[in-house]
Amino acid sequence: MQSENTQIFHRQRTKTVQIGGVTIGGGAPVAIQSMTNTRTEDVAATVAQIHRLEQVGCEIVRCTVPTLQAAHALGEIRKQIHIPLVADIHFDYKMAIAAMENGADKIRINPGNIGSRENVKAVVDVARERNIPIRVGVNSGSLEKALLEKYGSVTAQGIVESALDKVHIIEDLGYDNLVISIKSSDVLMCVKAHELLAARTEYPLHVGITESGTVHSGNIKSAVGLGIILHQGIGDTIRVSLTGDPVEEIKSAKLILRTLGLRQGGIEVVSCPTCGRTKIDLIGLATQVEKMVEDYPLDIKVAVMGCAVNGPGEAKEADIGIAGGDGEGLLIKKGKIVRKMPESELLAALKDELDHWGE
Repeated sequence: MQSENTQIFHRQRTKTVQIGGVTIGGGAPVAIQSMTNTRTEDVAATVAQIHRLEQVGCEIVRCTVPTLQAAHALGEIRKQIHIPLVADIHFDYKMAIAAMENGADKIRINPGNIGSRENVKAVVDVARERNIPIRVGVNSGSLEKALLEKYGSVTAQGIVESALDKVHIIEDLGYDNLVISIKSSDVLMCVKAHELLAARTEYPLHVGITESGTVHSGNIKSAVGLGIILHQGIGDTIRVSLTGDPVEEIKSAKLILRTLGLRQGGIEVVSCPTCGRTKIDLIGLATQVEKMVEDYPLDIKVAVMGCAVNGPGEAKEADIGIAGGDGEGLLIKKGKIVRKMPESELLAALKDELDHWGE
């Protein structure tokens, strides 16, 4: 159920880039990405992790390619997954070429750290032959000495200048099938950099807050930064970078996009913060509900309230909800009480309603 106050904002129109079967840019839906944290050389472990990512909604996945063995593993990995595969390359241009030869749907490079112009040209030549997109990635931590001296420190302007310098290198080699990413762990600097970059390019932008932290702190920083950037219509694909299970990155990305009105589908769970009136295990109940609804393909709002006094009123904007009392609770639909039951039956009653939703 969407709020009447939902604001529709204009998304910046960028060039279209095709990554395997996924289109980014050109007004296409913002695509959700993640990156494996297995050893890419371990095909079985990497495929298993990608399958878990696919199940929760990952649409593009990236693997690091630090060795030729990893590059060769991409071919076998790609056969066993269902979403586009991106190769993450640093320092060695030969890895980029090997990754493309083994089926990478896109490569991520920083032209500034893979050597000479001849090395960059060798990579671009193979990308052009195979029509493989190149993501030009620049992080604040890798800013060139000349730009640090020019601006006095790491700045949004310096990050943008560095990224566009790298883009121009590839453009001068006659290739423009590009995606740009600029990242910083400084949230407001990252926001400013994206604002500056969006005004100066039509290439699709991969957006994220780098080195954002653990699931707790990283989610907060990513939600703030990505929320500000995306709400301005900037960004064509996102990754929520978290120190932990990459599955959590997908869950967070989906919620950020849904909150901004950029993604529909999936059950939204809302719950009250609890107070002295709460006489049931609301925290445990809300956690169980959130876990339970993950696999339901419904576009509805579910409320979990801790007080039978205010619960019905607070749940009016939800499609269905449960509200606790003293050892018992209420099942509520469209703001109306359906029935009262023991606390122990609330979860099962909610599940039964969801199982038969729309019937």
